[in-house]
Amino acid sequence: MQPLAERMRPKILEDYIGQTDLLGPNGSLTRVIKNGNIPSMILWGPPGVGKTTLANIIANTSERPFYQLSAINAGVKDVREAIKNAESQRFFNTNSPILFIDEIHRFSKSQQDALLGAVEKGVVTLIGATTENPSFEVIPALRSRSQVYVLKHLDKDDLIKMVDNAIKNDEILSKRNIIISDYEAILKYSSGDGRKLYNVIELLINSFPPGDIIIDNKKVEDLIQSNIANYDKSGEYHYDIISAFIKSIRGSDPNAAVYYLARMIEGGEDHKFICRRMIISASEDIGMANPNALLLANNCFQALHHIGMPEGRIIMSQCAVYLAQSPKSNASYMAIGKAQQVVRQTGDLSIPLHLRNAPTQLMKDLNYGKDYGYAHDYENNFVQQEYLPEEISGTPFYEPGNNPQENKIKEWLKKLWKGKYEGY
Repeated sequence: MQPLAERMRPKILEDYIGQTDLLGPNGSLTRVIKNGNIPSMILWGPPGVGKTTLANIIANTSERPFYQLSAINAGVKDVREAIKNAESQRFFNTNSPILFIDEIHRFSKSQQDALLGAVEKGVVTLIGATTENPSFEVIPALRSRSQVYVLKHLDKDDLIKMVDNAIKNDEILSKRNIIISDYEAILKYSSGDGRKLYNVIELLINSFPPGDIIIDNKKVEDLIQSNIANYDKSGEYHYDIISAFIKSIRGSDPNAAVYYLARMIEGGEDHKFICRRMIISASEDIGMANPNALLLANNCFQALHHIGMPEGRIIMSQCAVYLAQSPKSNASYMAIGKAQQVVRQTGDLSIPLHLRNAPTQLMKDLNYGKDYGYAHDYENNFVQQEYLPEEISGTPFYEPGNNPQENKIKEWLKKLWKGKYEGY
């Protein structure tokens, strides 16, 4: 018997749930699919939002041959064989077959290069699915020949609709009297992932004896906690574990950080994904409290690229321990957040005249650059002058954290700016 997620996989666009911006009646991707002029594309989004389903729907709707590869176990030979088979399916004046590459971010450069010629010549129409930013993981030549569509987590209404739809229309579930009195726990454990949602529903239904089924939050919590391995059929909690890893670093617990790192390595997590998260944490959680953390995290990423696995695990462990034991500050993270909020609220404020560039005489006549103080002409390479637009003068964005490194920064800024930074 097929799993519920497979039984409920939509076959036509009208049955697809979610992504209304792209796939609603006037969505940009809806128009493309209806017109039948399908470009090569990259579907970028989190797990369980329907990337594979969408690729199948596109192939069915456009009546094209469909070939599928998983980047986890496919090599260059498999890519070339798929392209050869697709080429044999092409006839005069017919649309090119669709080649779907799941988790295309796991393909190496040579594997992606093997696709390029076929995409350029129109031998295949590529649809790649990725959970990672294609700007980093898909080679520029392939990316420039593909349209990128961003898919979002399924929202509450989407998930409830999927639950109700399964209970009403699934060939097995529809034969039982199922009442959902609470949705909260079901939605919590799905985490916006449609596949996880169906796993939860299937696990719940299978736990009840014949007869009526009433599902509430307590029953969900009790059952999931006692059957956690069955609940997550992929074996590893991709987003839960990376969350625990980063929070352990943020919480200055090297033991926990190394433990969750080991969980990810043993679970086959993408090593580059782990390294990117450590780079982000080095800036977001440590920042100016220890600026060397960002350098080390970036070097870890580069070293892993050169060394590879399994030795790369040692480098990642060193980096994780270093980040976890470092003093913490989110001051830079908070600063850019505050600044962006002010920009959204105030728009494009006028740049002070003395800070403007003045490459022409007309601009100089308009006082562009007039009275600007060149800092290096002054004692300690510093001159008192206003740098912010007049309307937000004195607005604090960067507020140093309470740690040895940033305490020194506080005193230095107070000394330079006299009363301007006295609020620190």
